[in-house]
Amino acid sequence: MRYNKNVKRHKRAKTKKYRLGVWGILGILAVVALFIALPYIRHGRFATYGTAVPEGYDYFCLDISHYNGDIVWDSLKVAIDPRGYTTRSLFHAKRILPVRWVVVKATEGENMIDNRFQDFWVEAGRIDASRGAYHFFRSSKDPRKQAENYIARVKLRKTDLPPILDVETIHKGCTRKLLNDRVLTWLEIVEKHYGRKPIVYTSDSFARSYLWDDITDNYPLWIARYNDEPPRTSNWKIWQFTDKALVIGAPGYSDLSVIRSNP
Repeated sequence: MRYNKNVKRHKRAKTKKYRLGVWGILGILAVVALFIALPYIRHGRFATYGTAVPEGYDYFCLDISHYNGDIVWDSLKVAIDPRGYTTRSLFHAKRILPVRWVVVKATEGENMIDNRFQDFWVEAGRIDASRGAYHFFRSSKDPRKQAENYIARVKLRKTDLPPILDVETIHKGCTRKLLNDRVLTWLEIVEKHYGRKPIVYTSDSFARSYLWDDITDNYPLWIARYNDEPPRTSNWKIWQFTDKALVIGAPGYSDLSVIRSNP
């Protein structure tokens, strides 16, 4: 064939081969391992030390829900290292104190029930600690139906803690008056049923911003305040000081509270 100089000849492209070296493979494995481990790191599964414990308190309350996973009930203890931090290391513990109260999430809204409540409730009832059950309040829902939801699920013994109401959110468009009216309705129905005045759990700022004196002055308060200083709401009975405590027997991070006086 006669060569035509106007026609360009195409050179065959050479395919460059890449090979992963040992370091490349190790790098990929490290990234995969990090993604797998990240949730465990975030939730404290691998943590050795938790948060600082307020000084002057010897009585602790642990509150749990299905998010906490499997609990080793007979092992529940608060170990504190020489710096005053919670730890899972018995070797580094300076003080080891019992968990006096275990509070389990029971219900939420008009018909929801925590999917670990029944198991946790039975287990909490057989250990050497007082048990309690709380309801997560939804301001947008009927307070009577919410009270009925709690009453239908929670059977209290004389040795159990009083009913507990967790109120820490307000739905869009809800007025302060409507919120308090509904909370008081729940409290009154539940108190009448059990013959015991319920405990109200809320944050320090929420109590001062939204709740009426009819609630904060007349019901025992369990205040969440993640700070070195006690709640500014003066008449609190229980202070949840952290959601990053390490408790022996509870995987990951836990919500931990101190009790103001001997229960």
